[in-house]
Amino acid sequence: MTGLVVAMDGPSGSGKSSASRGVARALGLRYLDTGAMYRAITWWMLQRGVDLADPGAIASLALDPVLTLGTDPDAPAVAVDGVDAAAPIRTAEVTAAVSAVSAVPEVRRRLVAEQREIIGSGGIVVEGRDIGTVVAPDAAVKIYLTASADARALRRTAELAGTTVEAQRAAMARRDTLDSTRATDPLAKAADAVELDTTALNLEEVVAEILRVIKEKA
Repeated sequence: MTGLVVAMDGPSGSGKSSASRGVARALGLRYLDTGAMYRAITWWMLQRGVDLADPGAIASLALDPVLTLGTDPDAPAVAVDGVDAAAPIRTAEVTAAVSAVSAVPEVRRRLVAEQREIIGSGGIVVEGRDIGTVVAPDAAVKIYLTASADARALRRTAELAGTTVEAQRAAMARRDTLDSTRATDPLAKAADAVELDTTALNLEEVVAEILRVIKEKA
């Protein structure tokens, strides 16, 4: 398993993060949340008042923030310019803005290069929206997680304070559209990915099913 790369893709609320950490923990692998990297860039831009409706403004600053990522599944960490950003990048403001930032080609080129460097020698579970199609197309195992709109909205509502299922369902539908229709590296299922619907499964069942797939393919 030391060189194994597991690509985990899917929309928000499908259970990628918890499942990816669970699989990494079970197999003694590293873990990378690529979405946290896009969120970190977005948070940095918001902190500086960058106009996120202006792709050119985002592109001009795409290389400026310094990101530091931890790959321990039990304590995934992200810092921006040396500042712990694990909590700030999960705010509603960042969530609402991250699709706009992640659609900018200069941001994607920068982060995909960094993601590939982290993946490096393998031994890692990587989650995101374009891992199996763009970041690590040669990954030995590719999983695409899905879930019903209601299940995804319920999960996200349970994670966030001060929101409703209806609001989250609408927000996710908007983000799905933005992520799947962007010109650069859209959210998509790799042709050779195993699709797993997590709607009726608990976390332990999802992890067990992914481990079964890994045993078959790795």
